Amino acid sequence: MEPSTTTGRTGSLTNPEVREDVPGHVIPILEREFDDFDNEAEKYLDGQTAENEFIGFRLKQGVYGQRQADVQMIRVKLPWGGVSPVQMDAFASAIEQFAPLNKGHITTRQNIQVHHIPLRDAASFIREISECGLSSREGCGNTVRNVTADPWAGVCADELFDTTPYAGAYVRYFVRHPTTQLMPRKIKTAFSGADSDRALTGIHDIAFIARERDGVKGFELRVGGGTSIMPRVAPTLNEFVTADDGEYLKWAEAVFRIFDRQDWLRVNRARARIKVLVDKVGIDEVRRMVDEELEGDWVAERDFSIEDRVFLYDEQADAPAVPHTYGSPNGDATAYHRFLEANVESQRQRGFSTVQVKVTRGDLTPEQFRGLAQIMREFCGGHARTTVHQNFLLRWVRDEAVYDVWRRLGELGLGEAGSDEINDVVSCPGTDSCKLGITSSMGLNRAVQERIESMGITDPLTRRIHIKMSGCPNGCSQHHIGNIGFYGASIKVGEHTIPAYVAHIGGNYEGGDIVYGTRLKVRLASKRVPEAVERWIRLYEDEREDGEVFNAFVARVGTKAFEDRVRDLSMPIEFGLETMENFIDWTKNVPFQVVRGEGECAV
Repeated sequence: MEPSTTTGRTGSLTNPEVREDVPGHVIPILEREFDDFDNEAEKYLDGQTAENEFIGFRLKQGVYGQRQADVQMIRVKLPWGGVSPVQMDAFASAIEQFAPLNKGHITTRQNIQVHHIPLRDAASFIREISECGLSSREGCGNTVRNVTADPWAGVCADELFDTTPYAGAYVRYFVRHPTTQLMPRKIKTAFSGADSDRALTGIHDIAFIARERDGVKGFELRVGGGTSIMPRVAPTLNEFVTADDGEYLKWAEAVFRIFDRQDWLRVNRARARIKVLVDKVGIDEVRRMVDEELEGDWVAERDFSIEDRVFLYDEQADAPAVPHTYGSPNGDATAYHRFLEANVESQRQRGFSTVQVKVTRGDLTPEQFRGLAQIMREFCGGHARTTVHQNFLLRWVRDEAVYDVWRRLGELGLGEAGSDEINDVVSCPGTDSCKLGITSSMGLNRAVQERIESMGITDPLTRRIHIKMSGCPNGCSQHHIGNIGFYGASIKVGEHTIPAYVAHIGGNYEGGDIVYGTRLKVRLASKRVPEAVERWIRLYEDEREDGEVFNAFVARVGTKAFEDRVRDLSMPIEFGLETMENFIDWTKNVPFQVVRGEGECAV
């Protein structure tokens, strides 16, 4: 295993113990950090360290507090969602050993999160997964979080160039970087090689979109996007920063240095994001600040070259050969052809396809982790990617082998058609684990998906509707950009409280156009949301014009039509035996209460 450079002592940032350019192995591993975590955790549990001091240390290792006492969520970073079969097996083993719920969760940031792990087991968990190059380093805290990118990078027909190598250099440059350890708030980054923007650059703190001038590769640099309570679409800071000389890293660090010095942002951490700075002073002033920052002495002290950081791995070299034998449908092939239509796309490399696995609510069991690993070994180039919509993308699948892959996925309970369609509902964990959660968004996800499945939707335009829901206004499910989106809230009824949701209609993230949905002026009891979703779908199907997509319909009829269709569902509910179920949230068995802890996103 070759270190990133040959300078510095072993175990230092310039000479880590482990770094390889192999699938999924991006973040250099420093073994001593696990011992440090063990020691600090024991000191905290022994009462020698105050909780507020320990939290900051814990978060940098990707260990996050839950609403349940004495257990943690561990967020494993998968840069651009990349993962190998060995790592999938490692997830399965670690989950079986340490996770009581026996599952891992794919997030909308392409991470894998594992919940309910006792603190004393956390170091063992992160040490075990590190053996195959997985890292939770800076998965939480005021750091550069997991770097997301287009899951189809390198295989799609519309990209200018594959951004994966440059995203790798960016990850390696900023992980453990002194400037990015205690900023006012977290940084979310995205890379996109195409204007179709499957990486959703517009909602990110900083983002890079592939550009080329006179044969030179570079990026359009955007800053200041974000959802939550103040949604903003990131404006362009620089039309072109070069890539191969590391100029894009220099500009990023200049932005972070400026952000880090804005002490006024630290006062209210709910608003301590780059978008607030951009919103206050304007993008032109931010550009002036960056130009000035780039004149500082610090620039000469840095090495922005990417040669020792770039991630180079030739997936095509490991792509499978044409199989000697392969299966094909025998008899009724309706289900298979539906899967082909919804989940399979041709790569730009002739003879290969990608297969998007629909992962319900983003949850995978150890058996499914191992099963997917084996499919990757047999049918892919040894590499797969998670997606920003909580799914799993198999790449470099031979066209002849797609049917066999579908059969194998079916054996794992993962062969359902409809990835990124109306029945592929996206949600955050909500009150299942999150301290900030108000409602059970995972429970509502299940209820809405079941309602949609019961409707037997076959209309192609209706299938293109995207539904997202968050358990609070912060928007971890990206509900703002769903065609139909919800965030968790409550309704007070005397001494009692009803779990509820606020709806957004008309959001968009496809085609490179980020649009935040319009918030409706009705608040729906949680148990009434599936009925509201069905009514809105029927409204669209009944009254749309020929070929009219959902958002165009919303623009034509207006949001009041959607409010009117569910007006009776927003009526008050009196507390009583017959209405009791409305006062109990999905998947829960006790009366609802708003219980919100102190979030750790900006500790």
